[in-house]
Amino acid sequence: MQLLPIPFIGIAVLLLVRAEFRSKERQIYFLKPLSTILVILVAALSFLEPNVNTGYSTGILAGLLLSFGGDMSLIFSSTKAFMAGLILFLLAHVAYTVTFTLFNGFYPADLFSGIMLLAMGTLIYRYLEPNLGKMKIPVIIYIGIICLMVNRAVSTLFGTAFTPAQAWLITTGATLFWISDLILAVNRFRQPLKYHRISLAFYYSGQLCIALSTTLLK
Repeated sequence: MQLLPIPFIGIAVLLLVRAEFRSKERQIYFLKPLSTILVILVAALSFLEPNVNTGYSTGILAGLLLSFGGDMSLIFSSTKAFMAGLILFLLAHVAYTVTFTLFNGFYPADLFSGIMLLAMGTLIYRYLEPNLGKMKIPVIIYIGIICLMVNRAVSTLFGTAFTPAQAWLITTGATLFWISDLILAVNRFRQPLKYHRISLAFYYSGQLCIALSTTLLK
């Protein structure tokens, strides 16, 4: 059941990326929420699967719904809309972080990935810092939370709470989400990127992987 929306997600995201490159606002207003709703549907359908972990699926669904709010906010270009989107995506990362941790716990290898992510997060902040202005504190907090989320996702590879397929979906999804946010941050705060809209492909691929992890794959 969960696989049924995937072809439609692929088509919607491809059309969305094309609309973004062509600045077709009406198409973007339709395709962006549609793409996110289809990903949410993937997670929601997990409740119909046998042996579903309802607690885990609920946590992932909460993160996806918060992301939907963030997507809707970022459709608009105002500073207030950007801040609203930043907060909602921050809360989505918190939802994912808490969910991964509750069901997976902690492992010694988490320290290594944590150090690596902290180093990368610091380098990214230093690169963005010259143009951040009043956004320095919000960006520091956001970088810290998303790096923590990726750390908790990578941790599933070392635990036994998830099958190997689930752990790789979670880790891949979190990493793709991280890459999409990095592209957006560089484009907004450092230098305009001609093809920055390709971040949508990373974003929706990442969210889809996380949504698919709600099924007990072998």
